[in-house]
Amino acid sequence: MTKPTGITVNRSRQEVIVQWGDGHTSLFTFSFLRRVCPCAECRGGHDQMGLLPGAEVYALPPEDTPAMRLRKLEPVGTYGVTIEWEDGHHYGIYQWQFLRDICPCAECRAQAEHGG
Repeated sequence: MTKPTGITVNRSRQEVIVQWGDGHTSLFTFSFLRRVCPCAECRGGHDQMGLLPGAEVYALPPEDTPAMRLRKLEPVGTYGVTIEWEDGHHYGIYQWQFLRDICPCAECRAQAEHGG
């Protein structure tokens, strides 16, 4: 599994940029990350937590509401990050593999659609 070599939060553009060890860069909007929050509360139960988001989430426009504004991003061990949102939500752990699997760039989306 590829791990990040750097993570940058750009508040003015409401984006999180992840630089990966293999040279790839993922750009996530705050609202996208909130919509795909991997916690049981957002996913609808523990049995839904390992599932990747459906294709429709990639087409949703960015939103600017307290629920979609990142307050703080913190590491969780060596395997991911957690995000606290301005509405107080802070339960999801975004593991590295999950973040890489949901990369919204055209190259990664095409690979996901073709199994791989």
